Amino acid sequence: MDEKTIANLRDAGCSEELIEQYASAASGCARICLLKQYRRELLSSIHAEQKKLECLDYLIYQLRSISTGCCSRTSKE
Repeated sequence: MDEKTIANLRDAGCSEELIEQYASAASGCARICLLKQYRRELLSSIHAEQKKLECLDYLIYQLRSISTGCCSRTSKE
């Protein structure tokens, strides 16, 4: 496996174990399956983090509706 591919896998956040599995996969189809599984895991973690953001946004909304004069609405969020 070439260095460019290894660098790309690392940039994508793949563990060294996954990179080794990818390198030793029997076929291109097996490699695709590994990458798709990892992609599903990443997407799941993104959704979990998005849910956390939505909860925080809701709490901020609630607090803003009852608070005055604190933290301007234009502050970085």
